[in-house]
Amino acid sequence: MDVATNGKKIEQELEKVVIRFAGDSGDGMQLTGSQFSFTSAILGNDLATFPDFPAEIRAPQGTLEGVSGFQVQIGKIDIYTPGDQADVLVAMNPAALKSNLQFVRRGGNIIIDSDAFTDRNIEKAGFPTNPLEDGTLSDYNVVEAPISSLTKSALEGLQLDNKSIMRSKNMFALGMMYWLFDRSMRETENYIDSKFRKTPALAEGNKRALHAGYHYAETIEALPSRYRVPAAKIEKGVYRHISGNTATAWGLMAAAEKAGKKLFLGSYPITPASDILHELSRYKNMGVITLQAEDEIAAVCSAIGASYAGQIGATTSSGPGIALKSEAINLAVMAEVPVVIIDVQRGGPSTGLPTKTEQADVNIAVFGRNSESPLIVIAASTPSNCFDTAYLAVKLAVEHMTPVIMLSDGYLANGSEPWKFPKLADLPEIRINHPKTPQNGSFYPYLRDSETLVRPWAIPGTPGLEHRIGGLEKQDVTGNVSYDPKNHEKMVHLRAEKIARVANYIPEQSVIGSGDAQTLVVGWGGTFGALFTAVTELQRSGVRVDFAHFSFLNPLPRNTSDLLRRYKKILVCELNMGQFATLLRGRTAHPQIVSYNKVQGQPFLVSELKEAILKHVNEI
Repeated sequence: MDVATNGKKIEQELEKVVIRFAGDSGDGMQLTGSQFSFTSAILGNDLATFPDFPAEIRAPQGTLEGVSGFQVQIGKIDIYTPGDQADVLVAMNPAALKSNLQFVRRGGNIIIDSDAFTDRNIEKAGFPTNPLEDGTLSDYNVVEAPISSLTKSALEGLQLDNKSIMRSKNMFALGMMYWLFDRSMRETENYIDSKFRKTPALAEGNKRALHAGYHYAETIEALPSRYRVPAAKIEKGVYRHISGNTATAWGLMAAAEKAGKKLFLGSYPITPASDILHELSRYKNMGVITLQAEDEIAAVCSAIGASYAGQIGATTSSGPGIALKSEAINLAVMAEVPVVIIDVQRGGPSTGLPTKTEQADVNIAVFGRNSESPLIVIAASTPSNCFDTAYLAVKLAVEHMTPVIMLSDGYLANGSEPWKFPKLADLPEIRINHPKTPQNGSFYPYLRDSETLVRPWAIPGTPGLEHRIGGLEKQDVTGNVSYDPKNHEKMVHLRAEKIARVANYIPEQSVIGSGDAQTLVVGWGGTFGALFTAVTELQRSGVRVDFAHFSFLNPLPRNTSDLLRRYKKILVCELNMGQFATLLRGRTAHPQIVSYNKVQGQPFLVSELKEAILKHVNEI
């Protein structure tokens, strides 16, 4: 819809739009993007975000290594990804433009801080000549806004130093975007007042910059159109804007509350998992106990101790930390202790790409311990789904007396979306079975339930329930240390069978599609949004293709083999070199399991997935 006033278009209604903010890591682009996203959520838009952090903590200003980005897609329709290419890019310097131009669609809008395009900054960004003058941006609608100098002018008279003034220019850019997309500034003003309540001059400066950017956008001719993205039609309820790490923390808390237990988190800080520890440390008043341990080994061992003591023990890390935790996780496998291990995956190997996403850790999660050491592995699919997956990890751990690894990733951890608050009463029951007294005068710590093969969870210090536990092999039933070869083989088979039987307590794998296609697209974890969007768009255009997204990696859903046999070709799409595809080949023996892989530290684009899927469909 266009509305004209005095020959100037002032409004266009959009179904969805993608916006990307980029600048130096000190330019506040993450805050700017978060505030725009939060305001859009308040207005009722569905959305998905993708913060893209630099790996360098203090990269030289104006360099490509220091560029920080934030992309958000908002819409009046259901949104599952932060979008492929941006309709609008806000670039605060030449390096931000250089790094992010590839993510802008042809014909899109680029808003730049023209004050930052000095010869020195252009050279540091790697441009041979000024991109504003050499035709580099001829395919885009470019708005050259002197953001830095206008911010200085707007803040004249305030008792602020130049550094503080320049740190307010992100609010100027945000104000421009609020005008361009018909957003209210009220929520951001409230945020500014709260954040700077002890420094009124900073609060006033940021609000002045916000309003200056809004009114500048309103008056310049370079932005002839204003856009409106109506609210989405969503289920009624109480919502909040939530990231994957926050959702994970809350899922652990909800599970502990439902189980009537205290939650203990023992962790060592590591990107991108640290925010889970930070979030849980805020809830001491709710009985949450957090320990920032001296290293990864101490962290996981403290969590195992909490679980052994009868509480909910959890630990968080990323790939390098999971490698260090592996011996202690193996102890929990041998002792059959219900500890929860959260692996927020990132690019590797070694330190790799600390701030970039990758589905790097299927192999280490399923197989990465010495000897035969099976455990449950599940994966979250969206930022809000991290709540449900963390809750489920606790439920599976305590009900099956085993460690559970929950796989998240950097994309899910830092990304965000609207999330509807659940009611605790509606969450699945978590059954706790602590023996109170010995049976027939004796307690046998490895006397298993005949259906699940689960051993009893005895609380240390309970009279009559004294028992031996540790890393040495146990005698069946009694739990005494045993070196008997036949007993060892029996216990290895029992531990494996116990995990295999978990498949009887998880849902069968579902399929999105008609069920009569010859090609099945398979994904797992944080690729859900891009894969779902790509497949459903192809289905609507008449392409015969089905989609199955796995949340349970070990054990696999009990119908996995039968499901895959219905299709001629299985196309597994994942952000690694084919780890889950290899697992499926070994577990199902399907003859046509092929891979489409991306290992760039970036999530899948819908466009590249559609191209790859069509290629494989047409080959049949």
